[in-house]
Amino acid sequence: MCASWSCWTLLLLGTGLSHALSGGMLYPRETPTRELKELSGIWSFRADRSAPRDDGFQQQWYKRPLRESGPVIDMPVPASYNDITQDIGLRDFIGWVWYEKEVWLPSRWLEDLATNRIVLRVGSAHYFSVVWVNGVQVTQHEGGHLPFEANISSVLKGSLGTPCRITIAVNNTLTLNTLPPGSIQFMNDPTRYPKGYFVQNIEFDFFNYAGIHRPVVLYTTPSVYIDDITIVTDISDNTGLVMYQVSVVGSEYYSVVVTLRCQDGKEVATALGAVGQLKVANANLWWPYLMNENPGYLYSFEVGIKADTDSGVREDVYTLPVGIRTVQVSGHQFLINGKPFYFHGVNKHEDYDIRGKGLDWSSIVKDLNLLKWLGANSFRTSHYPYAEEIMDLCDKYGIVVIDECPGVGIRQPESFGNKSLQHHLDVMEELVRRDKNRPSVVMWSVANEPASQLPPAGYYFKTVISHTKQLDSTRPVTYVSNANFDRDQGAPYVDVICVNSYFSWYHDPGHLEVIQLQLNNQFDSWYDKYQKPIIQSEYGADTIPGFHNDPPLMFTEEYQAIVLKHYHSVFDEKRKKCVIGELIWNFADFMTAQTVSRVVGNKKGIFTRQRQPKSSAFILRDRYWKLANNTGSSDSLWKDYATQDFYCSKRETTALYKPDTGNC
Repeated sequence: MCASWSCWTLLLLGTGLSHALSGGMLYPRETPTRELKELSGIWSFRADRSAPRDDGFQQQWYKRPLRESGPVIDMPVPASYNDITQDIGLRDFIGWVWYEKEVWLPSRWLEDLATNRIVLRVGSAHYFSVVWVNGVQVTQHEGGHLPFEANISSVLKGSLGTPCRITIAVNNTLTLNTLPPGSIQFMNDPTRYPKGYFVQNIEFDFFNYAGIHRPVVLYTTPSVYIDDITIVTDISDNTGLVMYQVSVVGSEYYSVVVTLRCQDGKEVATALGAVGQLKVANANLWWPYLMNENPGYLYSFEVGIKADTDSGVREDVYTLPVGIRTVQVSGHQFLINGKPFYFHGVNKHEDYDIRGKGLDWSSIVKDLNLLKWLGANSFRTSHYPYAEEIMDLCDKYGIVVIDECPGVGIRQPESFGNKSLQHHLDVMEELVRRDKNRPSVVMWSVANEPASQLPPAGYYFKTVISHTKQLDSTRPVTYVSNANFDRDQGAPYVDVICVNSYFSWYHDPGHLEVIQLQLNNQFDSWYDKYQKPIIQSEYGADTIPGFHNDPPLMFTEEYQAIVLKHYHSVFDEKRKKCVIGELIWNFADFMTAQTVSRVVGNKKGIFTRQRQPKSSAFILRDRYWKLANNTGSSDSLWKDYATQDFYCSKRETTALYKPDTGNC
């Protein structure tokens, strides 16, 4: 084990870690052959406050119950640990923290370990994790925001009648080679700082929440099991095509049967074999929200296997939601199911009071309801992959997603080296493996606002984008740029140009009169050079709710409103030529590091952090519903239906909501 801060820093940099993914990462679901045990709740917790942050490894805290090696506190999982206590030292803590939970496993799980697997799965932990079960290390994982798991069956042999002790050490340290990158800076001036004082430097504008952010679960599978499923869909006239590949582990002698069922449970197609194609006559396509009267239509793809083993026949069953749809970039258009799609949506953060980035069902459902109220059809997972539970609801509701990896803040030349590149490729593999079957995911984003003007950025992003396309050739790939159009080294390799700009805010602050000129020039410059469709991936202004001034001044609600209107005027003109989307920054206010430019976080949200609307939310709502009525489906019935469903449900079925009047 590592015995020093420098040793663990090398481990965090990726030294000695395998770069090849093995196996699938299917979401844990209960089926006739699989059981699930949730471990959410209260865990024992301790931060390692020793100067080198290595007492836990030196003293082997994982070898015995955590309470026996020192004081512990209660910590909820999932949740960020930062805002749970009144301890300001814990809020900004950098280094190793330790979680532990003792659980009883059903005796039936432990009585037949020869024919069943017990798997421990962590939805995400920030950013480097080491996991032990009953004092035995079972896995380690580099990076946050994505799941990892381990088969712990062998560790549990002989443990019938005793609890299972799970220990997870998590380190939130960021280096120049992590995603996102960061650096540790030691402050060596003894007249200003105590001995050993250091800070974590970051190059991104959101709080570096840490801890176990998503559910920890135990689940079982048979010893011969369905390890992975890959789905690709297509459309031929009115027929939906579902190409599939099933990976089975544990035996070479098995049979596979797949069945596709519609939402009422009726079988619509079936086939034999691990690789094949299903044809669905008169298929219900997966459509985005507001583009069809029945958005987000999902079929159930059921996989059943039987395998001959020395101990008899083994069976496994897994069911995967599947949406039939196509995605294509054609000229200056983005097509879903062959029809032009215009992104009118938001950027978000997994960020909430108290729980930080911890998964919370109430907040998730509230946010999705607000998106539908707003008339938003899309969002970008700025600036990291969101929880699988959020993505499930996007599939269900028809919310289109630009799925972004944690490549935010890649600003230093050292972060474009081979070590960083290899880790970036690994992260894209993990992300594509997790979300490849989701109909809501229409494009991959490999970074946000990197220093793409630097010479190494060309090779770096050419490699990452090419690798991503090799992993998944069915979706476009982009990254989000704020570089000068003429110096962006990676732009030639993306399928869609995504541009962030804050005219009259970070540039020419307070000068509203320059917005339209500068924004028009921005679009013309990017399109003339690259001839690719463009999404305005960020724009906005900080607004403190309740601040008012006329004429508008920065930070007032009036200023945010007029910024939006200037941008919207240009969007409407450029949609005729090259603009295929607009994503406001941000959906809601969110927490950041403490700086003199941030007053308890970033205030660019159209909703407060508590999800209450600012004036700009109503402006955007009116705009998005008008866009939904003027774009999307060519059949106005669908637009009227989608609109009346939320606003005019008590009126005649032909009633149409008029955003400008608020009437039906």
